[in-house]
Amino acid sequence: MEPLTRVSPMNTTKPKTKRTVRRKTDTSPLDESINQYVDSILANGQGSPQEVFSAAVRNFSKRLIEAMLQGEMQAHLNGIRPTTDESPAEEEGAGNKRNGLTKKTLKTEFGPLTLDIPRDRNSSFDPVVVPKHCRSFGKIDEQIITMYSRGMSTRDIQAFVENLYGVNISPDYVSAVTDRVLEEMHEWTSRSLESVYPVAFFDALRVKIRSGAAVKNMAVHLAVGVRVDGTREVLGMWLAENEGAAFWAGVFNELKNRGVEDILIAVTDGLKGMTEALETVFPQALHQTCIVHLIRSSTAFISHKDRAVVCKALKPIYQAVDERTAQQALEAFEQSAMGRKYPAIAQAWRRVWAQVVPFFQFPPEIRALIYTTNCIEGLNRGIRKVIKTRSLFPNEEAAQKLIYLAIKNSTATWKRASPKWSAAMPQFALLFGERFTGALA
Repeated sequence: MEPLTRVSPMNTTKPKTKRTVRRKTDTSPLDESINQYVDSILANGQGSPQEVFSAAVRNFSKRLIEAMLQGEMQAHLNGIRPTTDESPAEEEGAGNKRNGLTKKTLKTEFGPLTLDIPRDRNSSFDPVVVPKHCRSFGKIDEQIITMYSRGMSTRDIQAFVENLYGVNISPDYVSAVTDRVLEEMHEWTSRSLESVYPVAFFDALRVKIRSGAAVKNMAVHLAVGVRVDGTREVLGMWLAENEGAAFWAGVFNELKNRGVEDILIAVTDGLKGMTEALETVFPQALHQTCIVHLIRSSTAFISHKDRAVVCKALKPIYQAVDERTAQQALEAFEQSAMGRKYPAIAQAWRRVWAQVVPFFQFPPEIRALIYTTNCIEGLNRGIRKVIKTRSLFPNEEAAQKLIYLAIKNSTATWKRASPKWSAAMPQFALLFGERFTGALA
């Protein structure tokens, strides 16, 4: 007989269930109204969800903006209406009153929005929410400026806005919107600057600008200054057909008028008239030519197969410990096979030798900062990337406007000092003394 298996009695107690506590939400009458409105749209709406959403936003925006306009008009009338009991405006008709409505269509990111704008008899009402002459509302104008600053053409901007927002804009409208940055640009070009810049880099790029029936080839000159804390800033931009001592003297005097008292080292890439202008306006500044630019220009017209050999042969010149050693290295290169094959290279170095010489009095820490104008050349690359779609600018202002926006975008990340600055800073203090340390206070 099999043993009996003991069976536990069944637990008839119901398991405890977790009670869900529903929190009471406070819903305002406004929320209820909005919810009902949304429900009605979803129930009766036709078309795609995007179309329904855009229509709802336009309807809501229209009612809200018109209510705000009516409030502005009432405040306007209350502000100018006579308050004396002797001549109440309402009775005598002497005060300003409402004078009907006028239609106005705005471009918005959700499509065209037609509003009823209140008028007054005196035509003195200037609303804030929708200012006079305003033709858009929302983010469209911001989007246009952003696209323009990225180098998009007017035609591309037109197509983008029409495809995204269903709004057709004219080239004149794009121009009018982007012209709003001109005031900001003028403030930027006339802003106050630091009193001392340990290093200032100068460079130029070329643009074509229409002048009547002719086309001018103009240079956009840029200056980038390194502050005493190692951070950088663009000091300004200047358009000119020709450069020379007079032009650069004007640039330096402008910098002086904006607060610059001293430039320790000015680094350039062969700009004409720079040395003479520096000696006049900033006589203590050292004028240093860009070594990398000098190498590039002196090897630009040699055979490609010889370029690596020549560049290696030039290293003893700019890596020399002092001027005397550099001079000997230059003479040795002249007597070498490559020097005899390409005599123009040594000649190019000797033409600017006076601007090469300062390089040899600096320690490696400072040489690493001024060896090249890469920081300003990188800025130029960013500008060229933006303006490459513009083979020709209609006027100088159009060129300045786009270049300013390109500078603004390119320098947005200029927040920190160069990693090389911490090592160079003590050397600047040692070599330049109070001229540098005085600016640290």
